[in-house]
Amino acid sequence: MTRTRCAFAPVVVYVPLMRAYVEGAALGAVAGFLAGLFGIGGGVIIVPGLVLWLRLTQYEASGTAVATIVASSAAALVLFAADGKVDWFAAFALFVGSGAGAWIGGRLIERIPEHVLAGGFALVLLIAGVRLWL
Repeated sequence: MTRTRCAFAPVVVYVPLMRAYVEGAALGAVAGFLAGLFGIGGGVIIVPGLVLWLRLTQYEASGTAVATIVASSAAALVLFAADGKVDWFAAFALFVGSGAGAWIGGRLIERIPEHVLAGGFALVLLIAGVRLWL
């Protein structure tokens, strides 16, 4: 394993760890940009990126994507709210429903085989893509 020393710390830093951090930050920046631009959930970009680029399992990618939602949503919310582009009633209803749905999904995810989970995710993306195209 290749390693190098960080100029600012007396510890050994492994290059693969630094590379994973940079790749993760780049993936997050692309997902955040697209989420802010199109209003899509960052998970649409993050989950495939984590699985295909950073080689996480589908389970790890799902959990990691959920962990990033708060930061990307809060950053975009500040701008959209300042411009008066938030329907707060709809946002509250979605907040309640998505919170309950996410809790249920989080409880059930381990019961679904990984290939079925990945296929289901791909199917949702395909349906959304077709609906948007038409």
